[in-house]
Parts: sequence; structure tokens; C-alpha cells
Amino acid sequence: MTSSSGATAHSHNTVIEQMLERETGRRKPKGFPHALILIVAVSWSLFQLWICSPVPYSIGFGVFNDTATRALHLGFAVFLCYLGFPFLRSSPSDRIPLYDWLMAMAAAFCACYLFIFQAELARRPGIPATQDVAVAVAGVILLLEATRRVMGLPMTLVAILFLVYVFFGPYFPDLVSHRGASLTRAASQFWLTQEGVFGVPLGVSTSFVFLYVLFGAMLENAGAGTYLTALSFSLLGRLRGGPAKAAVVASGLHGLISGSSIANVLTCGPVTILLMKKVGFSAEKAGAIEVAAGSNGQIMPPVMGAAAFLMAEYTNIPYSQIIKHAFVPACLAYFSLLYIVHIEAVKMGMESSGRSVSPLKARLLRCLLLCSGGAVIVCLAYYLLAWIPAVFKGYSFLAFGALLTICYVILLLVSLRFPQIPEGDTDALMGISSVTPVLFAGLYYLLPTFVLVWGLMVMEMSPGLAAYYACLIMILILLTQRPFVALMKREPVKPRILEAVSRLLSSLVNGAKNMVGIGLATATAGIVVGAVSLTGVGQVLASLVELISGGYLPAVLVLTAVLAIILGMGLPTTANYIIVSTLLAPVIYNISAAHGLGIPLLAVHLFCLYFGVMADATPPVALAAFAASGISGGNPFKTGVQGFIYELRTAVLPFVFLYNQEILLINIRNAWHFTWVLLTSALACIAFASITQRYMLVKTRIWEMAALAFAMMFLFRPDIAQDIVYPPYRELPPAQVLETVEALPVGEPMRLRLETVFGDGRVVRQTVVLPFEGDGGEKRLESAGMYVAWQGADLMVDDVGYGSRLERLGVNMEDPTRVLGVEVPVSRPSKWLFSVPGLLMLAGVYMAQRRRKRAEGLAGGGAGADAAPGGGSPDTVRADAESPLSVEAGGGLSAAGGSGEAKAPWPFSPSRPSSPFRGLSRLLQGSFRGFPPIACSRTTLGCSSPASGSKSSECRRFSLTFSAISSPGSGVCLRPGSQAEGSLTFPGQGIKLLLLALEA
Repeated sequence: MTSSSGATAHSHNTVIEQMLERETGRRKPKGFPHALILIVAVSWSLFQLWICSPVPYSIGFGVFNDTATRALHLGFAVFLCYLGFPFLRSSPSDRIPLYDWLMAMAAAFCACYLFIFQAELARRPGIPATQDVAVAVAGVILLLEATRRVMGLPMTLVAILFLVYVFFGPYFPDLVSHRGASLTRAASQFWLTQEGVFGVPLGVSTSFVFLYVLFGAMLENAGAGTYLTALSFSLLGRLRGGPAKAAVVASGLHGLISGSSIANVLTCGPVTILLMKKVGFSAEKAGAIEVAAGSNGQIMPPVMGAAAFLMAEYTNIPYSQIIKHAFVPACLAYFSLLYIVHIEAVKMGMESSGRSVSPLKARLLRCLLLCSGGAVIVCLAYYLLAWIPAVFKGYSFLAFGALLTICYVILLLVSLRFPQIPEGDTDALMGISSVTPVLFAGLYYLLPTFVLVWGLMVMEMSPGLAAYYACLIMILILLTQRPFVALMKREPVKPRILEAVSRLLSSLVNGAKNMVGIGLATATAGIVVGAVSLTGVGQVLASLVELISGGYLPAVLVLTAVLAIILGMGLPTTANYIIVSTLLAPVIYNISAAHGLGIPLLAVHLFCLYFGVMADATPPVALAAFAASGISGGNPFKTGVQGFIYELRTAVLPFVFLYNQEILLINIRNAWHFTWVLLTSALACIAFASITQRYMLVKTRIWEMAALAFAMMFLFRPDIAQDIVYPPYRELPPAQVLETVEALPVGEPMRLRLETVFGDGRVVRQTVVLPFEGDGGEKRLESAGMYVAWQGADLMVDDVGYGSRLERLGVNMEDPTRVLGVEVPVSRPSKWLFSVPGLLMLAGVYMAQRRRKRAEGLAGGGAGADAAPGGGSPDTVRADAESPLSVEAGGGLSAAGGSGEAKAPWPFSPSRPSSPFRGLSRLLQGSFRGFPPIACSRTTLGCSSPASGSKSSECRRFSLTFSAISSPGSGVCLRPGSQAEGSLTFPGQGIKLLLLALEA
């Protein structure tokens, strides 16, 4: 048994090493090359800490501008890439060929060219010399080759496609053609300015992303990953399908410290996937659950993926606001996955592991006390941290540091009173019976995350500065955690000091290696961004999308989602987001504004991000699926497909929060409003999961799926029903247009109904929303680019302002356009009243399924308590001391003698193979008359004789295995597969229990 476990652990470690090699470099050279790679990696991490700290600005030394930092950042990335990633898979992995040394130095020189010659380049802006052009061409080629080695061909081919479009634009079809660009102009655009490779994406990677990746690497090396996994298992591990639920929560908690789906899968997967397989999940489903949970780590604040930092730059919205608005959708995504996992566990007939469960009142009281305590601590921290600057003034930074150090020491001392969970010990995880010891055993791990969130949300620091201070706390923890513990336990301290330094250096190295792929992806994405701005293809694509969709916003959204999913088959999340948001986010925003929907720009970019997240779970590439299948031993493609199905819940949320922006915490009025939004959204997620899984309490019927679909619509989008019953606007005739427009308050746009007759006979009616300035009806219309004149009884558009929004909406002088009227808003009841029908429908389906489940349970028990199947005599259960349970002639279970006698239905029906689970559960949990209820701590019903050609759940012979049965609350835990006598204790009586075998 030990050798088998060791072999399994060894195989999992091998898979993890292979995936890490794929992500961070496959070469393992010896000697000087190995030492050089480590030195360069550590230097890169230290350089990033330096440029993000306030120290250079305080001492006036070592200050770099944006161009220099981006150039050096890319120089480190390409140098490590060529040294760490071989040309081909068959290339040597234990040494670095000469051509890779030359390419590494050439690529690093081309990347640092802007830093080395920045003074000369500043003297000839826009007029590159021959040397500049040569370096730019070589740099782009070497960057594409580095991207191919790290990210694969798809990303490289996309960049090459845009380069081809730049140079051969005149030869493309007229709809997308352009005049082309010379080599000099393209070189300047892509390499010598901040409009291409060294643009915003690489700038975000330099300023923000690196430190967050480094922060995650430090937490992982300190042991926070094991702590978060253990905390998840302490909360959910013993529930039905507990390991799968714990995997979901663990990945969500890892989202607090890591924005990488691959890192989440490789961190949580070796433990959670193994345990999921142990309790009955197939290899593909276990891997798919981890894929879905790990991928969503990129949307879980506060440490979201690199794309979220890019979003802050693109939208000019502080990162603190982005994580606030993204919090509820991320929680809904994980809640939906938890419910899907629960459904899968129920369908597979899984039971909880039998840990004693406290009464509901006790659990609620504990939860209330925990939340109240947390709220009190946060309030005290808020006022204390606000008091320190007023008292200590110029020394407040030292006071903050001293306070955090004191808190860290106290939490570390508290942790010594509780046992630590060994890394990778699955048996220890499954044996956790209480949350409190696990919580306090590593509470100090949450201190850096607290500093990060506090800096972002309360102090409103830049993301880079907040991450810098969080990394400082992590450095303190890494250097002092183990030596301090050894000192308190009176163990040798010197080995622990060496181990601490080793872990810190390992964190710096891992952080740098993990950034190679992100740095190259953002740099290569800059080629796409530069090509879009150089050729104007964005405007062309906007016109093309509007033409295909007919200006219908839902069609544009579907096209955007399809494009993102297709790109996700070959691109990582960050590159996917950059391309989709660059090309289509402006189209979505402009069309929504034109139709008066007023969708915020943040919601549009979150829409693009969510479908970019699907990249890691979208077959056939699905890097997260490959990582998970490597651990589970399942088929990668099947794992990816199943993971994609689980991820559908993530794909639905963007379509919801574009229209229902309260989910993004926009326009939330008070706490009651927030609670109602959260409740209805969670119930809508339950309805959607029940539809996709075709199961709630029992298998869902067609009419129930239809009812659930309507319930989901009413709960997610109550405004649809509200608009049907109470139209949001009232249309006034053309005669009142000028008067109504003049009466509009400043800041509220005017909504006009127009009818255009095109030359081909088409008549198009549309509502346009136009901003205005000034006073007076006609002046306000003219400020929006609309000049009107009366022609008889019709108010016609006489002229259209050049470049105005009206012209961009397709209104021109060639096709006559008539003003049909003006729309004014009307007073309506709250839209949330219209979510009540959804609640009623969901409750109706639940009640119907509950009745059907109860009826199926009775049917599974035969003809009832008074008759045995097949016309046999009723089954009688008797209880007596020292009397074993046995199978009577009638086919039931009995215990001879005793003062209590009860009739228990025969728990097996050949037509319903799963009924022994229900029947035996009812029997063991209280079918004895005259005795208190009994709870089985853990039972395993296994198939000892499967029917020929049947599924694994269809058995001719069932065996019940247990080691003990106890009264509720005793906490006796039974291990599956053990076949030993146990004891059942009644007041004053005891009954011996033996292994039972039930024949069909």
C-alpha cells in the first residue's frame, strides 16, 4: 500500500514538473548556464521590486522612465526565454547550444535598444536611421520566435497575420483594404515608439503584473497554498462530493494570491484531483472540475489575471474599482460551480463522509460570531490605521511597519498552538474534523493579502505600490517564519535560516520564470495593437460588425463571444483579451450608447475578459485541461470538453451583467438592495446549473427545464418583464419635439425616433440617443449634429453635422430621414418586483421535484411497509441486545428479539438498482420503532457482482460495509472498505453489526 501511494505521488510530481517546465522553461542545464539563469531571474525580480518602490524617488537615484523599464523588462524576458526554452522538443535539454546563446544576446540587445540609445532616439523622433530599422526588424523576428517557443504557434501566427495585413493592405478586399505601410514607418510604429511592442500591454506587465506574480510565488513558497487547500477541506471536505467542493473553494482562495489558471490547477490539482477520484469522480470529471475552478481564479479579486491590470489602463478606471465591481460576478461563478459539483455528487449517489454536524442554530451562531468578529477587527484596524498618521506624522511608515510586525508575531505565536498540515498529505486533509484549528494554524498568511487589499481599497495606492508593500511583508514572513518557529520549539535555528533564505531565492526565481510567458505575450500583443492603430482596421471591423449584426446589440455580443472563444483555442487569456477588447469593445460600447442602453465601459471590458478566461478551458488547446489531465490521468480532450461545459456558467454571466449592472455593484442604493440582488442572482445561477445538468433534486423534465429557464430570466433580467408591462418611454409626436428637447435637464440625452427610407426601398426605424449642449430646442439639436426643417406635416432631417454621432449612426443627406417623435421616460415600479414570478416558478419546480423524489423513494422501497415485493410477507425489523442483523426469508433486514418492533420496507428493487442506497439509509437512520434516531457515520455500498453488460451502478449483488454506527453527534468516522464488527449503542442495549450482502 505504501509503495503504491509512493508511486502515485511520484507520478503526480513528475506531471507537475513537466507542466512547470512547459510554463517556465524546459531546459535544465548544469554548471555555469544554470547559475546564470538563476542570477538573471533573481536580478529581474529585484529590478522589478526596485522600480515599483518609492525608494528611488526618495533618494533621487535609480529612477527609470517608462520606456527604459519596459525595454529592460522585455530584455530579461527574451534572454531567459532563449536560455530556458529549446528550439524544438528534440533539442538538448541539459545544455544550451551556441545558436541559442547568440539569439539570447541578440534579442536582449534589441529589446534594450530603446534604453541604451534613448537619447539618440529622442533627437530623431519619427525619422529612424538605418540602424534603428535593422534593430526593429531583428527585434520583431526574435520576439516572434521567442513567443513561439513559450506560447506556441497560435499566438505567433496571429501576430504574423496582422503584420501581413500592415504591409499588404492594398491587396486585401475593398471592405478591409488600406494603403499599406513602408518598412521604415512600420519599424518605427512597432519597435521605436510606445505604440507597438513597448505599448500599454507591456507597460502593464512591467508596472503591475510582475509584482503580483512574484507575490503569488512568495505565498506559495511560504506554504500558503497548502494552508488554503486545508482550509477549504476543513469547510467542505466531509460533505457530499466534498473533495470536489473543496477544490472549487481552494481555487477561489488561490485566486486571492494568483491570477494564473495553470498555477491554480498545478497548485490545488495534485491533492484535490486525487481525492476526487478516490470518492468516485472519473478522471475526466475530476480534472474538468479543477479546470473550471482554476480558470476562474483569473476573475477572482483582489489578484486577478494580467488582463485585469490592462483593463485598468484601457478604461482609465482605478484597479481598486475594478476589483470591487468584479467581486460579485466572481463569487456567483464559484457558487454556480459548487452547485454543479453538488448535483454531480448526488447523481453519482455519493454520501457525506459522516463527520458529525452541529445543529443548524449552532452553525448559524458560529458563522454570525465569526463575521461579527471579523467586522470588529476591520473597524478597529481602520480607525487605528487612520489614527497613526495623525499621531506619528513623518514617522507613520515606521509605525505601520512596527504594528504589522507585532500582528505577525502574535499570529505566528497563535499558530504554534495548532498542528500544521503537511504538504501533499491527502489522508491528513480528509481527516480534518474542525475549521478552527486549521484557520488559526496559518492566519498570518492572510496578513500580506490584508495589506494588499487595504492599500488598494482604503489607501487607494497604485496596484504596483500596494503589491510592493505586500511583497515586503512576504519577504519578512519567508525570512523569519521557520527560524522563529524553530527558536520557539528550541530546535536548531541555523538550518532553518538557510532554508528561509533558500525559499526566498526560490520565490524570486519562480516569480521571474513565471513572468517570461506573460511578458512575451503582452509584447507580442503590442504588435496587434500597433497594427490596429497603424491601419485603422478597428474602424473597418466596427463597420463590418455593424453590417453583419444590423446594429442589433445582442448579435454583436454573440459575435464577440464567438470570436473570443475561437481565439481562445490558441491564445492565452491576456492576449485574447487584448485583441478582443481592442477590436470589438469600442463597437459594443458605441452601439449600446446609440440605442440608449448606457452600458458602462467597464462592463464591456469585463465582458471581453470573461470570454478571454474561457481560453484556458477551450479545446483543443485548453492548457489548464492538459495540466489537469496530466495529474488525473484522464483524456485531455475529454477533460477540456467537460471543463468547457462546466464553464458555460461563466459565459452566461457577462450577458447578464451588461444589462443588469447591479450585479457589478453599479447603482446599488443600500444594503437591502444589495442583498436582494445577491439572493436573486444566486437563485438564477441555481436555475441555470439545474438546466445544464438536467438535475435538481431528481432528473429534470422538459417542462421543468422550461420553467427554470423562465425563472432564470425573471431573476437575472427582471427589466424584461418590466418593459413589457410598463414601457420605459412614452413617445411624443413631432410637433412636441423642439419643446420637449428644450425642457430636458442638462446631462440627460435626448432620445429621438427616426425613419430612414434608403434608395433600395428599405425603410428603417431606429431610436437614436444624442447628447446636446446649450439652450433652446433647435440649438440643442444642432449641437448634436442634427438640422431639421418642416416639410408639410413632416419634421425632416435637413442636414447632418460632419463627424457627429448622428452621421456615425448612418444618417446622411442621400437618404431622406423623418423625425417620428421624441421619447421621454415614465415613472414605473421597481423592476425587482418582477423577479417575484421567477421566485414562484423556481419554488414550483422545487416542490414538484421534491414530491417526485419522495414518490420515487417509496417506489424504490417496494410496495410499502406492509407488503414485500413478489408477494412475500412483510419485512419485520426487531432489535435486541447482542443480536446480529440478518436477512429474513421475506428478504428484509431483521434483528431478533427486543422490545421494539417496526416494519421496514425491503430496500432493494431489481428495477431500481440505486434503491439500496435509499432503503438502507432510511433503515439505518431511524426505522426502529421505540428507539432514538440512528446516524451512520460512514457507510459504503459497493458492487460485489456487477450485472453482465451493465453500468457500474447496476449490480446484482450489493454489499454494505461499515465499521461503526453511532448516535448523532458522536463523531465516529468510518473508513470505506473496512469490514469489521462495530457496535450500535441504544440506551442500555447493544447490537452487533455484521457485513450484509443483499441478493437480487
